[in-house]
Amino acid sequence: MTGKSLADFYQDISAVVPVEINREIGHFNVFRIADLMAIRSKKGVMPYDRRAYYKISLISGRNKAEYADKVIEIERNALLFATPKIPYHYVPLDEQQAGSFCVFTDDFLVSTKSGVVLDDLPLFQPGTVPIFQLTDDEADDLRYIFNKMHKELASDYAYKYDLLRNYVLELIHFGQKLQPATSLYPTHTASARISSLFIELLERQFPIESPGQRIRLRTANDYARQLAVHVNHLNKVLKEHTGKTTTDLISGRLVQEAKILLRQTDWTISEISYSLGFEEVAHFSNFFRKQTALSPVAFRN
Repeated sequence: MTGKSLADFYQDISAVVPVEINREIGHFNVFRIADLMAIRSKKGVMPYDRRAYYKISLISGRNKAEYADKVIEIERNALLFATPKIPYHYVPLDEQQAGSFCVFTDDFLVSTKSGVVLDDLPLFQPGTVPIFQLTDDEADDLRYIFNKMHKELASDYAYKYDLLRNYVLELIHFGQKLQPATSLYPTHTASARISSLFIELLERQFPIESPGQRIRLRTANDYARQLAVHVNHLNKVLKEHTGKTTTDLISGRLVQEAKILLRQTDWTISEISYSLGFEEVAHFSNFFRKQTALSPVAFRN
C-alpha cells in the first residue's frame, strides 16, 4: 500500500488547475482550495488516503476533518498538517470553502540549514491531532504567508525555492505554537470508525497483482502505528466490533490472498511468500499450514 502519490494527485487536478512542478531539490507546490472544489464536487467525498507527501492546509469554511480514529468539526478556520504516515481526509459541510494548501516532500527541506527533520517534530508524531482551530486574526496571518507562497511560486526569481522553504518552516512553527483542536466526536463513534478504518487499511493492500508487489502492513503493531492508536486499544475495539482479534483478522486476509495466488497464478512459493510479507519461505509455509492444515504445495496441487 503506497498511498496516494504526487502523480495521482496531479492527475486528479490536471483538468482544473494548471500545474508547475519544480525541478529543484525535493518537491513543492501551492494551491487555492476554491480552484479545486470542482474536483471535490465531481468525486463527492474525497477518499480516506495516506498521501505519499506532506501537506499543510489553511481551511476556511465548515468542515469535518478525520484523522485516524478522530473526527473534528471545523466551524470557521483551521490549520491542518498531514503526514504520509497517517491516513486522513476532510469533508466540506457547506459550499463556502476558501483557503490554500501546499504539498511538499520531506527532501524539499534538505537544503535548509535549520536541521529540521519533519518526522521528529511534534506536529508529525503518531497519536497527535494536527488540526488547529484559528481565530480570524490567526487566519489572516496565515493567509498572508500563503499569499506570499503563491506570488513567489509564480515569480522568475532564481532563488524562489529558498524563500518557499522558509515559508514552509514559518507555517510549521506557527502550528507548533497553537493548541490542537479538542472537539472530538464521542468515544463510541471513534471506536466504530477505527474498526472500519482498520478493515479499509487491510483491504487496500490487496489484491497483489505482481510478484514484485509486497504488502507493507503485516502485524497488529503495524496497523496500530498507521492508525495512531495503541495496539491494545485497537485489539479491544476490533474484538468488540468483529468478535476477532487484530491478528486473527490479518491472518484470515493473508490466507485468503495466499489461496488465490496459489490457485490462480504460476508464481513460485517463494514469490508468494515475499509478496505476503514473509521474510522466509519456511515462515510462510508454517503459517499457511497452521491456518489450513495443508502445506502451500499440497493446497496448490
